[in-house]
Parts: sequence; C-alpha cells; structure tokens
Amino acid sequence: MQTNNPILTRSSVTTSQNPMTIQGAVRKSMGLLAVCSAVALGIFLFAPQAAGAASMIGLVGSLILGLLLAFKQDMAKTLALPFAVAQGLFMGGVSVAYNMKYSGLPLTAVAATLVTAFTMLGLYRSGVIRATQKFKAVVMSATLALFVLFIVQMVMQLAFKSSIPLLFGNGLIGTGFAAFVAVLASLNLILDFDAIERGAEMGAPESFEWVAGTAVMATLVWMYISFLRLFAVMQSSD
Repeated sequence: MQTNNPILTRSSVTTSQNPMTIQGAVRKSMGLLAVCSAVALGIFLFAPQAAGAASMIGLVGSLILGLLLAFKQDMAKTLALPFAVAQGLFMGGVSVAYNMKYSGLPLTAVAATLVTAFTMLGLYRSGVIRATQKFKAVVMSATLALFVLFIVQMVMQLAFKSSIPLLFGNGLIGTGFAAFVAVLASLNLILDFDAIERGAEMGAPESFEWVAGTAVMATLVWMYISFLRLFAVMQSSD
C-alpha cells in the first residue's frame, strides 16, 4: 500500500482475523485529534508563558515518536497517545507565538483547516480527486523535496542564522511558497484517506487503525501550521 505519510509508508498489510474498519480508523483519528487539540488549547489558554518550551518539546517529541511509529508499527497503540500529546504541545506553542504577533490568526487557521479537510474528504468520496499512482508519485515527490528543503532551512538558521532567499520571506514569492505548502499538506490528506480505504479492503489488522489515526492527525496538524504561516505571510505582505 503506497502512501506519502511517513507513518504509513512502511505499512505491511496482511489479511487478519480481526480486520480494521474505516469506522474504527475514523474513531481513532478523531480521538487522537481531540487529545492533540485539548493539549494545544491548554497551552494557548492557560500556559502561554511556556509556549517556547512546549513547542520545542513537542517538535522533538513528535520527530522521535513519528520515526518510531514509522518503523515500529506494532507499537502504534502504545505510541499513539504520547504522539498526540507531543503534537498538541507543538501546535499550542506555535499558536501562541503567531497569536502574539497576529491576534486571532490561530482561529482563522483552524477554520481553514476544517473547511479544507471536509472539502478534501468530499472530493475524495465523490471521486473528483482520485489517488492514482501518478497522483501519489507527484505528491510523494513534492513532499520529499519539501522535507529536504525544510531540513536545509533549519540547518541554515541554526548554523548560520540565515534563511533560504525569497522562499521564506514575506514577498510575493514567499506568499506563493507558503500557499504551495498548504496545498501540498491538504493533498496528503487524500493519500491518508486512500490508505485507510485500501487497508480496510485488504483486511489489514485492527491495530492498523492506530497507525492510520496518527497519520491523519499528523497531516491535519501540518495543514494547520501551514495555514498559520500562509496567513501570517499574507498579513505581513500587506
């Protein structure tokens, strides 16, 4: 089963006597998203002074747990909740930082994420957007390239206190790049939907519901962060 989400990429689907269901995967996704959102909201409302530490702890925790989920999928049920908490810490810390500079922006990003997520689901269910092999290849290649680009950007910031010219600025190119990232994040949700549907069709074990749930939650968090940055760049460019 081919998908771009790193948590799902290494999935080995075999027929099980207790197969997963789409409904089960949806319940796991919504439950983990609820935990993630609750942690983020707690940081945002009750501990904004800890935003910096929360975002750093959340980022490191998400990277470590995400890698474990990708390579140790039999531990998905155990790792899913800590991963949701880590994502919530990161999401809450970043939200506080953006809200301090652009009041009310996180709420706008939440609305954009929800509308886009339901739109992607509608387009997928109606068949308007199909997860064909070509579609998967394009989205996967673009996401991999973006991942490498962000790594380079991170190294430049940490080592040289600099940034990739234009792409991460507030001008027209920076706005276009931020929009591209938000669109790409949204398209990854189509791959997650397809992975869940194919997993259910192929009789993947019930434990795969946890793998799928963490993948969907991670994609939605990525979408939210992407919209936050897009709207911030747009306001800065005014």
